[in-house]
Amino acid sequence: MNAAIARARAQAALTDLRPRPDDIAADAIAGLSAAPKTLPSKYFYDAEGSRLFEAITRQPEYYLTRIELALMEAQMASIAQAVGDGVHVVEFGSGSGRKTELLLEGLEAPVAYTPIEISRTALMDSVTRLGQEFSDVQMLPVCADFTRPVSLPRADRQAQRTLVFFPGSTLGNFSDDEAIRLLRSMRDTMGDDGCALIGIDLDKDPAIIEAAYNDQAGVTAAFTLNLLTRLNREIGSDFEIDGFRHRAVYARDRMRIETMLVSECAQTVRIGEHAFDFGAGEVMHVEISQKYTDASFSALAARAGLRVTHGWNDGNDRFGLRLLQPA
Repeated sequence: MNAAIARARAQAALTDLRPRPDDIAADAIAGLSAAPKTLPSKYFYDAEGSRLFEAITRQPEYYLTRIELALMEAQMASIAQAVGDGVHVVEFGSGSGRKTELLLEGLEAPVAYTPIEISRTALMDSVTRLGQEFSDVQMLPVCADFTRPVSLPRADRQAQRTLVFFPGSTLGNFSDDEAIRLLRSMRDTMGDDGCALIGIDLDKDPAIIEAAYNDQAGVTAAFTLNLLTRLNREIGSDFEIDGFRHRAVYARDRMRIETMLVSECAQTVRIGEHAFDFGAGEVMHVEISQKYTDASFSALAARAGLRVTHGWNDGNDRFGLRLLQPA
């Protein structure tokens, strides 16, 4: 199948539920009204944000993607056996689709693939490429915020079970309460007979973790600041991009990276009629990246009504994949 046909099919099947400017503005105003100020990390991923994140995954300090890809390659036969054949794969936050390619290639006769991705550009690029390579797998893309309930499109062929795929340690970007709600949503999506394959970054030397979120080339800093550029463009805010700098630190007691934008001076930011004052040095929280132990992840899953049935780690126990099923 050529690229033009694959893209046409993907566009025809697309369910477009992406957030509108009013939704984004409401989220930003709520976050900036909080103490401390916050901005939702889900809005990192416009076209430029998706491009920058792909560049992050290729930085020498960013171990997560390299290790997860190698882990999937090494353990795919075992994963496929645990998952079973004839599944409908539903991916939360599809990104570029490199890991999805390994998954669809390694599974036995997958029926359909439904990526739920907030960035329309990243979604269509990924589905077009995957549609060319996996012409027997029905592509059913959904452009939406996967943190909110989404009705899945129905595949033409009946699947044996639903597999929710959530790689990249993205679960770690949510607080415990948010992660539990998301895991419960996955449980509803997979049904009683389904399962979820989730990537988790494991607790390790803080120096290794901090370096991954503060690459020397400054790509992560550009990615973080692009959030402000997007808000200025889409909701008419007036963030002075040069007035903020990126900072990411590992909070050892909470086992998580905390990413912030730090105000370089006293300044006021406006969104419509709303004004928000920043002091010099004031931090605005934009993302967390939780790290896990086996015990902490199993406990989190249990609170969502799920249990870990299979687990795979790289040789140095830096990153893991876990298969979950309803408890």
